[in-house]
Amino acid sequence: ARSRKAKTRKMKAVILALALGGADALRATPRMGLLSGLFGGNKGTILTESPAGKKQDFLEASPYWDQSTVPVNTFKNKSPYTAKVVSCKRIVGPEATGETCHIIFDHKGNMPYWEGQSYGVIPPGTNPKNGKPHTVRLYSIASSRYGDNMAGKTSSLCVRRATYWDPDMGKEDPAKKGVCSNFLCDATAGEQVKMTGPTGKVMLMPEEKADTDYIMVATGTGIAPYRGFIRRLFTETTPAGEAYKGLAWLFLGVANSDALLYDEEWQAAKSKFPDNFRVDYALSREEKNKKGGKMYIQDKVEEYADEIFERLQNGAVMYFCGLKGMMPGIQDMLKEVCRKKGLTYDDFVADLKKKGQWRVEVY
Repeated sequence: ARSRKAKTRKMKAVILALALGGADALRATPRMGLLSGLFGGNKGTILTESPAGKKQDFLEASPYWDQSTVPVNTFKNKSPYTAKVVSCKRIVGPEATGETCHIIFDHKGNMPYWEGQSYGVIPPGTNPKNGKPHTVRLYSIASSRYGDNMAGKTSSLCVRRATYWDPDMGKEDPAKKGVCSNFLCDATAGEQVKMTGPTGKVMLMPEEKADTDYIMVATGTGIAPYRGFIRRLFTETTPAGEAYKGLAWLFLGVANSDALLYDEEWQAAKSKFPDNFRVDYALSREEKNKKGGKMYIQDKVEEYADEIFERLQNGAVMYFCGLKGMMPGIQDMLKEVCRKKGLTYDDFVADLKKKGQWRVEVY
Protein backbone atom coordinates (compact mmCIF):
# COMPACT_ATOMS: atom_id res chain seq x y z
CA ALA A 1 0.00 0.00 0.00
CA ARG A 2 2.83 2.36 0.86
CA SER A 3 4.47 1.72 -2.51
CA ARG A 4 1.21 2.42 -4.39
CA LYS A 5 0.75 5.70 -2.52
CA ALA A 6 4.30 6.79 -3.30
CA LYS A 7 3.83 6.01 -7.00
CA THR A 8 0.52 7.92 -7.05
CA ARG A 9 2.11 10.96 -5.42
CA LYS A 10 4.99 10.74 -7.88
CA MET A 11 2.76 10.70 -10.94
CA LYS A 12 0.59 13.53 -9.61
CA ALA A 13 3.69 15.65 -9.10
CA VAL A 14 4.89 15.05 -12.64
CA ILE A 15 1.47 15.76 -14.17
CA LEU A 16 1.14 18.94 -12.13
CA ALA A 17 4.62 20.07 -13.14
CA LEU A 18 3.86 19.54 -16.81
CA ALA A 19 0.56 21.40 -16.50
CA LEU A 20 2.12 24.36 -14.75
CA GLY A 21 5.46 24.74 -16.39
CA GLY A 22 6.14 22.17 -19.06
CA ALA A 23 9.28 20.06 -19.09
CA ASP A 24 11.39 22.67 -17.28
CA ALA A 25 9.18 22.37 -14.24
CA LEU A 26 9.98 18.70 -13.97
CA ARG A 27 13.27 19.69 -12.41
CA ALA A 28 11.44 20.25 -9.12
CA THR A 29 9.52 16.99 -9.12
CA PRO A 30 10.50 13.80 -7.34
CA ARG A 31 12.32 10.66 -8.33
CA MET A 32 15.35 10.00 -10.43
CA GLY A 33 13.73 7.18 -12.39
CA LEU A 34 11.12 9.46 -13.98
CA LEU A 35 13.62 12.10 -14.91
CA SER A 36 16.56 10.12 -16.28
CA GLY A 37 18.00 11.57 -19.44
CA LEU A 38 15.68 14.57 -19.72
CA PHE A 39 18.28 17.20 -18.87
CA GLY A 40 21.76 18.17 -19.97
CA GLY A 41 21.85 16.26 -23.26
CA ASN A 42 23.99 13.14 -23.52
CA LYS A 43 26.16 14.16 -20.59
CA GLY A 44 23.09 14.38 -18.39
CA THR A 45 21.81 10.94 -19.32
CA ILE A 46 21.68 8.38 -16.53
CA LEU A 47 22.13 5.03 -18.21
CA THR A 48 20.51 2.05 -16.52
CA GLU A 49 22.61 -0.52 -18.40
CA SER A 50 25.65 -0.61 -20.65
CA PRO A 51 25.02 0.27 -24.29
CA ALA A 52 24.86 -2.85 -26.45
CA GLY A 53 28.27 -4.18 -27.31
CA LYS A 54 30.11 -1.71 -25.10
CA LYS A 55 32.11 -2.38 -21.96
CA GLN A 56 33.25 0.01 -19.26
CA ASP A 57 36.86 -1.12 -19.09
CA PHE A 58 38.82 1.92 -20.28
CA LEU A 59 39.47 3.49 -16.86
CA GLU A 60 40.80 0.38 -15.14
CA ALA A 61 44.06 -0.35 -13.37
CA SER A 62 46.05 -3.38 -14.52
CA PRO A 63 44.92 -5.69 -13.08
CA TYR A 64 41.61 -3.97 -12.40
CA TRP A 65 41.77 -4.56 -8.63
CA ASP A 66 45.24 -3.04 -8.14
CA GLN A 67 44.86 0.06 -5.94
CA SER A 68 48.42 1.36 -6.30
CA THR A 69 47.35 3.94 -8.90
CA VAL A 70 44.28 5.38 -7.14
CA PRO A 71 44.15 9.11 -7.98
CA VAL A 72 44.48 11.28 -4.86
CA ASN A 73 44.55 15.08 -4.51
CA THR A 74 44.93 15.74 -8.21
CA PHE A 75 43.51 19.21 -7.55
CA LYS A 76 44.20 21.04 -4.30
CA ASN A 77 42.51 23.93 -2.50
CA LYS A 78 44.87 26.55 -3.92
CA SER A 79 44.50 25.29 -7.48
CA PRO A 80 41.03 23.72 -7.83
CA TYR A 81 39.53 22.34 -11.00
CA THR A 82 36.63 24.25 -12.54
CA ALA A 83 33.91 21.82 -13.58
CA LYS A 84 30.60 22.66 -15.20
CA VAL A 85 27.19 21.63 -13.94
CA VAL A 86 25.39 19.38 -16.42
CA SER A 87 22.16 19.02 -14.47
CA CYS A 88 20.69 19.35 -10.99
CA LYS A 89 17.60 17.33 -10.10
CA ARG A 90 15.53 16.92 -6.98
CA ILE A 91 15.33 13.18 -6.29
CA VAL A 92 12.95 12.97 -3.32
CA GLY A 93 9.19 13.17 -3.15
CA PRO A 94 7.05 16.02 -1.80
CA GLU A 95 6.70 14.47 1.65
CA ALA A 96 10.42 13.91 2.20
CA THR A 97 12.03 15.64 5.15
CA GLY A 98 14.12 18.19 3.32
CA GLU A 99 15.38 18.40 -0.25
CA THR A 100 18.03 16.15 -1.77
CA CYS A 101 19.46 16.71 -5.24
CA HIS A 102 21.49 14.66 -7.69
CA ILE A 103 23.99 16.90 -9.46
CA ILE A 104 26.03 15.85 -12.50
CA PHE A 105 29.29 17.64 -13.34
CA ASP A 106 31.35 17.65 -16.52
CA HIS A 107 35.05 17.28 -15.70
CA LYS A 108 36.04 16.42 -19.31
CA GLY A 109 38.00 13.42 -18.06
CA ASN A 110 40.48 15.69 -16.26
CA MET A 111 39.43 14.78 -12.71
CA PRO A 112 39.38 10.96 -12.54
CA TYR A 113 38.31 9.20 -9.36
CA TRP A 114 37.44 5.78 -8.03
CA GLU A 115 34.28 4.56 -6.35
CA GLY A 116 34.25 5.47 -2.65
CA GLN A 117 36.27 8.69 -2.98
CA SER A 118 35.19 12.27 -2.27
CA TYR A 119 35.40 15.61 -4.03
CA GLY A 120 35.84 18.96 -2.36
CA VAL A 121 33.64 21.88 -3.41
CA ILE A 122 34.59 25.52 -2.83
CA PRO A 123 31.43 27.65 -2.87
CA PRO A 124 31.71 31.15 -4.35
CA GLY A 125 31.82 34.23 -2.18
CA THR A 126 33.36 35.05 1.17
CA ASN A 127 32.69 34.12 4.76
CA PRO A 128 30.92 37.11 6.37
CA LYS A 129 32.61 36.33 9.68
CA ASN A 130 36.15 36.86 8.43
CA GLY A 131 35.89 38.20 4.89
CA LYS A 132 37.95 35.32 3.54
CA PRO A 133 36.90 32.99 0.70
CA HIS A 134 34.71 30.08 1.76
CA THR A 135 36.56 26.92 2.70
CA VAL A 136 36.25 23.59 0.93
CA ARG A 137 33.39 21.18 1.76
CA LEU A 138 33.76 17.45 1.14
CA TYR A 139 31.10 15.32 -0.56
CA SER A 140 31.19 11.59 -1.28
CA ILE A 141 31.03 10.95 -5.02
CA ALA A 142 27.73 9.33 -6.03
CA SER A 143 28.73 7.79 -9.36
CA SER A 144 31.13 5.18 -10.63
CA ARG A 145 34.38 6.31 -12.25
CA TYR A 146 32.59 6.12 -15.61
CA GLY A 147 29.90 8.64 -14.64
CA ASP A 148 26.17 8.33 -15.09
CA ASN A 149 26.40 8.26 -18.89
CA MET A 150 29.33 5.78 -18.73
CA ALA A 151 31.60 7.93 -20.92
CA GLY A 152 34.14 8.59 -18.16
CA LYS A 153 33.95 12.39 -18.26
CA THR A 154 31.30 13.23 -15.67
CA SER A 155 30.81 12.76 -11.95
CA SER A 156 27.83 13.08 -9.64
CA LEU A 157 27.14 14.26 -6.10
CA CYS A 158 24.14 13.55 -3.88
CA VAL A 159 23.49 16.66 -1.77
CA ARG A 160 20.89 17.47 0.86
CA ARG A 161 20.02 21.13 1.18
CA ALA A 162 21.00 22.27 4.70
CA THR A 163 18.53 24.66 6.27
CA TYR A 164 17.86 25.90 9.79
CA TRP A 165 14.38 26.34 11.20
CA ASP A 166 14.32 29.13 13.76
CA PRO A 167 11.58 28.45 16.33
CA ASP A 168 11.55 32.09 17.42
CA MET A 169 11.14 33.39 13.88
CA GLY A 170 8.70 30.62 12.99
CA LYS A 171 10.47 30.10 9.68
CA GLU A 172 13.79 29.15 8.12
CA ASP A 173 16.62 31.54 8.89
CA PRO A 174 18.46 32.20 5.60
CA ALA A 175 21.46 33.52 7.54
CA LYS A 176 22.06 30.04 8.94
CA LYS A 177 21.55 27.93 5.83
CA GLY A 178 24.32 25.68 4.56
CA VAL A 179 26.34 27.80 2.16
CA CYS A 180 27.71 25.03 -0.04
CA SER A 181 24.72 22.68 -0.07
CA ASN A 182 22.39 25.52 -1.08
CA PHE A 183 24.81 26.66 -3.77
CA LEU A 184 24.87 23.13 -5.22
CA CYS A 185 21.13 22.47 -4.93
CA ASP A 186 20.41 25.80 -6.66
CA ALA A 187 22.98 25.14 -9.43
CA THR A 188 21.87 25.31 -13.05
CA ALA A 189 23.29 23.76 -16.22
CA GLY A 190 26.47 25.47 -17.35
CA GLU A 191 27.32 26.91 -13.94
CA GLN A 192 30.98 26.65 -12.98
CA VAL A 193 32.00 24.93 -9.75
CA LYS A 194 35.46 24.90 -8.19
CA MET A 195 36.34 21.37 -7.09
CA THR A 196 39.25 19.67 -5.33
CA GLY A 197 40.34 16.08 -4.92
CA PRO A 198 39.57 13.32 -5.29
CA THR A 199 40.42 12.28 -1.74
CA GLY A 200 40.16 9.20 0.41
CA LYS A 201 40.97 5.50 0.30
CA VAL A 202 38.95 4.28 3.30
CA MET A 203 35.78 3.54 1.32
CA LEU A 204 37.35 1.82 -1.69
CA MET A 205 36.24 -1.67 -2.68
CA PRO A 206 38.91 -4.38 -2.27
CA GLU A 207 38.16 -6.18 -5.53
CA GLU A 208 40.95 -8.76 -5.69
CA LYS A 209 38.72 -11.46 -4.21
CA ALA A 210 35.65 -11.60 -6.43
CA ASP A 211 33.59 -13.44 -3.81
CA THR A 212 33.93 -10.72 -1.14
CA ASP A 213 30.65 -9.69 0.49
CA TYR A 214 30.06 -5.94 0.82
CA ILE A 215 27.71 -4.88 3.63
CA MET A 216 26.87 -1.21 3.09
CA VAL A 217 25.12 0.82 5.80
CA ALA A 218 23.93 4.36 5.06
CA THR A 219 21.76 7.12 6.39
CA GLY A 220 20.47 9.70 3.90
CA THR A 221 23.09 11.04 1.50
CA GLY A 222 25.57 8.57 2.98
CA ILE A 223 24.20 6.40 0.17
CA ALA A 224 26.53 8.20 -2.28
CA PRO A 225 29.59 5.91 -2.36
CA TYR A 226 27.43 2.79 -2.49
CA ARG A 227 25.71 4.01 -5.63
CA GLY A 228 29.14 4.01 -7.27
CA PHE A 229 29.79 0.48 -5.97
CA ILE A 230 26.46 -0.88 -7.17
CA ARG A 231 26.63 0.70 -10.63
CA ARG A 232 30.15 -0.70 -11.06
CA LEU A 233 29.11 -4.20 -10.01
CA PHE A 234 25.62 -4.51 -11.49
CA THR A 235 24.76 -1.70 -13.92
CA GLU A 236 27.90 -1.31 -15.98
CA THR A 237 29.85 -3.98 -17.84
CA THR A 238 33.12 -3.70 -15.93
CA PRO A 239 35.84 -6.26 -15.19
CA ALA A 240 34.87 -6.09 -11.51
CA GLY A 241 31.20 -6.66 -12.26
CA GLU A 242 31.80 -9.54 -14.65
CA ALA A 243 33.97 -11.29 -12.05
CA TYR A 244 31.83 -10.60 -9.00
CA LYS A 245 30.43 -13.64 -7.18
CA GLY A 246 29.80 -12.25 -3.69
CA LEU A 247 26.83 -10.52 -2.04
CA ALA A 248 26.44 -6.74 -2.01
CA TRP A 249 23.95 -5.93 0.76
CA LEU A 250 22.64 -2.38 1.13
CA PHE A 251 20.99 -0.93 4.23
CA LEU A 252 19.52 2.57 3.89
CA GLY A 253 17.89 4.58 6.65
CA VAL A 254 15.65 7.56 5.83
CA ALA A 255 12.54 9.16 7.35
CA ASN A 256 9.84 7.93 4.95
CA SER A 257 9.14 6.46 1.52
CA ASP A 258 9.37 9.83 -0.20
CA ALA A 259 12.91 10.25 1.17
CA LEU A 260 14.21 7.03 -0.40
CA LEU A 261 17.18 7.66 -2.68
CA TYR A 262 17.77 5.88 -6.01
CA ASP A 263 15.19 3.20 -5.21
CA GLU A 264 14.59 2.43 -8.90
CA GLU A 265 18.26 1.61 -9.35
CA TRP A 266 18.35 -0.71 -6.35
CA GLN A 267 15.23 -2.54 -7.49
CA ALA A 268 16.67 -2.99 -10.98
CA ALA A 269 19.89 -4.46 -9.57
CA LYS A 270 17.91 -6.75 -7.28
CA SER A 271 15.77 -7.95 -10.17
CA LYS A 272 18.76 -8.72 -12.43
CA PHE A 273 21.05 -10.14 -9.75
CA PRO A 274 18.86 -11.61 -6.97
CA ASP A 275 21.66 -13.85 -5.70
CA ASN A 276 24.23 -11.07 -5.51
CA PHE A 277 22.34 -7.98 -4.35
CA ARG A 278 20.03 -7.32 -1.43
CA VAL A 279 18.54 -4.08 -0.12
CA ASP A 280 16.79 -3.30 3.17
CA TYR A 281 15.27 0.01 4.24
CA ALA A 282 14.70 1.54 7.65
CA LEU A 283 11.89 4.12 7.44
CA SER A 284 11.88 5.81 10.84
CA ARG A 285 8.52 7.60 10.44
CA GLU A 286 6.66 4.71 8.85
CA GLU A 287 7.96 1.54 10.52
CA LYS A 288 8.33 0.22 14.04
CA ASN A 289 11.22 -1.78 15.45
CA LYS A 290 10.73 -4.92 17.50
CA LYS A 291 10.35 -2.83 20.67
CA GLY A 292 7.61 -0.69 19.18
CA GLY A 293 9.81 2.37 18.66
CA LYS A 294 10.87 4.07 15.46
CA MET A 295 12.74 1.92 12.96
CA TYR A 296 16.23 3.36 12.71
CA ILE A 297 19.09 1.95 10.66
CA GLN A 298 20.62 0.09 13.61
CA ASP A 299 17.27 -1.64 14.24
CA LYS A 300 17.10 -2.89 10.66
CA VAL A 301 20.69 -4.13 10.76
CA GLU A 302 19.95 -5.85 14.08
CA GLU A 303 17.26 -7.97 12.41
CA TYR A 304 20.06 -9.71 10.50
CA ALA A 305 22.72 -9.54 13.22
CA ASP A 306 23.62 -13.23 13.23
CA GLU A 307 23.91 -13.45 9.45
CA ILE A 308 25.97 -10.26 9.26
CA PHE A 309 28.24 -11.51 12.02
CA GLU A 310 28.78 -14.78 10.17
CA ARG A 311 29.55 -13.00 6.93
CA LEU A 312 32.07 -10.77 8.72
CA GLN A 313 33.76 -13.85 10.14
CA ASN A 314 33.97 -15.17 6.57
CA GLY A 315 35.69 -12.05 5.25
CA ALA A 316 32.87 -9.59 4.43
CA VAL A 317 33.73 -5.89 4.34
CA MET A 318 31.31 -3.65 6.27
CA TYR A 319 30.94 0.03 5.39
CA PHE A 320 29.25 2.87 7.27
CA CYS A 321 28.54 6.23 5.67
CA GLY A 322 26.26 9.03 6.82
CA LEU A 323 25.41 10.63 10.13
CA LYS A 324 27.73 9.62 12.95
CA GLY A 325 24.71 9.28 15.23
CA MET A 326 24.03 5.84 13.76
CA MET A 327 27.29 4.37 15.04
CA PRO A 328 26.48 3.99 18.79
CA GLY A 329 23.38 1.95 17.96
CA ILE A 330 25.29 -0.23 15.50
CA GLN A 331 28.07 -0.76 18.03
CA ASP A 332 25.65 -1.65 20.84
CA MET A 333 23.95 -4.19 18.58
CA LEU A 334 27.24 -5.87 17.66
CA LYS A 335 28.40 -5.82 21.27
CA GLU A 336 25.33 -7.84 22.21
CA VAL A 337 26.00 -10.35 19.43
CA CYS A 338 29.60 -10.68 20.59
CA ARG A 339 28.47 -11.20 24.16
CA LYS A 340 26.15 -14.02 23.13
CA LYS A 341 28.96 -15.67 21.20
CA GLY A 342 31.46 -15.28 24.01
CA LEU A 343 33.63 -12.77 22.16
CA THR A 344 35.06 -9.40 23.19
CA TYR A 345 33.62 -6.67 21.01
CA ASP A 346 36.70 -4.42 21.05
CA ASP A 347 38.95 -7.29 20.00
CA PHE A 348 36.48 -8.37 17.33
CA VAL A 349 36.30 -4.90 15.73
CA ALA A 350 40.05 -4.34 16.09
CA ASP A 351 40.62 -7.53 14.12
CA LEU A 352 38.16 -6.40 11.42
CA LYS A 353 39.94 -3.05 11.10
CA LYS A 354 43.30 -4.78 10.85
CA LYS A 355 42.01 -6.90 7.99
CA GLY A 356 40.37 -3.94 6.21
CA GLN A 357 36.86 -5.24 6.88
CA TRP A 358 35.56 -2.26 8.91
CA ARG A 359 35.34 1.02 7.00
CA VAL A 360 33.73 4.14 8.43
CA GLU A 361 33.11 7.59 6.94
CA VAL A 362 30.61 9.46 9.09
CA TYR A 363 30.00 13.13 9.85
